[in-house]
Amino acid sequence: MGTFLRASWSITLPKMLNQQFSKDPHLSRRMCAGRTDNENPRLGKREPGHHRDERTGGEVMVDQKVRQVRDAQTGLWARFKPEELATPRAFLKNPRLVWEWYDWRRKLVASARPNPAHLALVEMEKRVPRLTLITQNVDGLHQRAGSGNVVELHGNIQRTKCFTENTVVTEWPDTADVPPKCPRCGGLLRPDVVWFEEAMPEVETELAFRVSRECDVFFSIGTSTMVHPAAALPGPSASAIAHRH
Repeated sequence: MGTFLRASWSITLPKMLNQQFSKDPHLSRRMCAGRTDNENPRLGKREPGHHRDERTGGEVMVDQKVRQVRDAQTGLWARFKPEELATPRAFLKNPRLVWEWYDWRRKLVASARPNPAHLALVEMEKRVPRLTLITQNVDGLHQRAGSGNVVELHGNIQRTKCFTENTVVTEWPDTADVPPKCPRCGGLLRPDVVWFEEAMPEVETELAFRVSRECDVFFSIGTSTMVHPAAALPGPSASAIAHRH
């Protein structure tokens, strides 16, 4: 890995780049240097060229209505601790409760809009040959803002998967079941997010560590660096980190 930069989401990112260029006259040249990465099965084939890598965390969505999973809840959900709802054990104990909590959160996400931090990253992507955005957020706002090369470490709240088969499900019968049932196996459907006590997605985690090692510039933006394994980025390997803390 080359240069490592840490920033709050409120910093104007192009301004920060200009500051770095003035400190390091060779940085802009390195940002145009050739480098070829392997193919990402989720994102498709990449073009050779300079690689910038960015990690974003919950602070990037701080202006939105969307609350982070560790935040205190409001309204009907104020009496619940998020950690008691975002676990496989909680889902098995009361799947309806967990599904309805996530349905409430999905509606908040649907009404949210990308903020200036999301848009700044889209603009940055236009200015460099290649940029990989690694996010711990599950709201999908980076993609809605226009970012094209996004690695979601903790999944996406708008996706649904089968609890039994661990495969994404896009359609299911319209019944009164809450949560709905998997059309293939009849198992319960759940949000496609990483819960506490669950393993991180192997493909995305290994990809995040690989690109962070190979990139020329690594930005860490709007994250507390408290949640592992993302807190270890940029790091040598993800193989020794099996579960989210």
